[in-house]
Amino acid sequence: MKTSNPVLARLGQAAERERAAGYAQPGPYGQPGYPQQYPPQQPYPGGYGQPVAPPAVTPMTIDDVVVKTVLMLAILGASAAAAWVLVPDALVGVAWIGAAVVGLVLGLIISFSRMANPALVVTYSIVEGVFVGMVSKAFDTLYDGIVLQAVAASFGVFFLMAMIYKARIIRATPKFARIMVAVIAGLFGVMLVNLVLSLFGVNTHLRDGSPLAIGFSLVCIVVASLSFVLNFADIEEGVRMGLPQRYSWTAAFGIVVGLVWLYIEILRLLSYFQGDD
Repeated sequence: MKTSNPVLARLGQAAERERAAGYAQPGPYGQPGYPQQYPPQQPYPGGYGQPVAPPAVTPMTIDDVVVKTVLMLAILGASAAAAWVLVPDALVGVAWIGAAVVGLVLGLIISFSRMANPALVVTYSIVEGVFVGMVSKAFDTLYDGIVLQAVAASFGVFFLMAMIYKARIIRATPKFARIMVAVIAGLFGVMLVNLVLSLFGVNTHLRDGSPLAIGFSLVCIVVASLSFVLNFADIEEGVRMGLPQRYSWTAAFGIVVGLVWLYIEILRLLSYFQGDD
């Protein structure tokens, strides 16, 4: 099965190698392997180097991704709640920045790694939970009730995009994927430049509640929402390609990243309309 996603293509090749390993096991002293038998041939008592059936590789399913996504969100939510309660107000900014940096590093490692690492994904959920908790606490201090509104809106958008994708109203064509990857990279580039400039006291008006800031947040919300189409398509393609079950963690990671980005942008947008209250 062909895919336009280069990461999935590499994972698919890895899955093919794992399945191919089931057809030949190495013989003694580096001799050619034996083909797998159906039913598998068991070694003779006391025999050496007899063919042994390799462990079966369980393929990923949609249910696996759903379970891992719910688990990641539960860990993230628990971490966010703990950080909200335990981190003193004076350290909110430090914890916010620290968790953002660590989460970014972990996210890049997971994104560019060819192997699924459940421990790393769970660690990312914990760190990102601290980041979300600190951001939420800061905004809720200024605008009471805004966090609940942002959470409800984020999950509402997510389920809406799931229904739109299921109805095939929007399709993840290769052209759509290329455009989305370019736009996402461009947006993150702009946000990084804006962050660096803000550290030197330069106001680009992208995050100050101005009409430009509102427009920028709306663009980010639309792009974050459309990114779920790529996630859903990648999951379906991964299931068809027979990726091993552990890659459901990687698929769940992609959904959680999109949800966190969407939540933060909705939180910002809502704050712009409550700034004078």
